[in-house]
Amino acid sequence: MRHALVEAGRALEQGETPVGAVAVFGDRIVARDHNRVEQLTDATAHAEILAMGAAASAIEDWRLNQITLYVTMEPCTMCTGAILLARVGRVVYGARDERAGACGTRLDLIQGNPHGHVPRLDDGCLEQECRALLQEFYRGLRSKGD
Repeated sequence: MRHALVEAGRALEQGETPVGAVAVFGDRIVARDHNRVEQLTDATAHAEILAMGAAASAIEDWRLNQITLYVTMEPCTMCTGAILLARVGRVVYGARDERAGACGTRLDLIQGNPHGHVPRLDDGCLEQECRALLQEFYRGLRSKGD
C-alpha cells in the first residue's frame, strides 16, 4: 500500500484526485499508476483501470485472478465492475468512499456479482494516510471555489 500512496501523491502533485493503485503478482509489483483523468481527458482513466490494464499486459493474461490490487481509495462502480470482469484475486484498499464506494460502503457490487467471481476484499489498510491525501486535495478545491 505504501507504493500505492506514492502513486496517489503523484496524482495530487498533478492536480488529479489522489488515488494510486499497485498490482502485485506473487511478490513483485507488475503495474502501478494513479488517476490521470485530467491529464488524459478521459473519465475512465482511474488508477485501478490503468493498473489493471498494465498488469494484464505484464502477465500476458486478462484474467487477473493471481493479482492483488492495492488501491488507496475504495473503488467506484466502474472500477469495481472492471475488477469483477478481470477476475482480480484480491483487492486491498485504504480509505472508504462514503459517496461512491462500490465495495460495500455505498454500494456492494462485490457480493451481488452475477458473474460468480468474488475477489478477496480487505479494507482500511493505511486508511488514515490514504484519507489525509484525499482531504488535502478537497481542501485545495474548496479554497479555489471549484
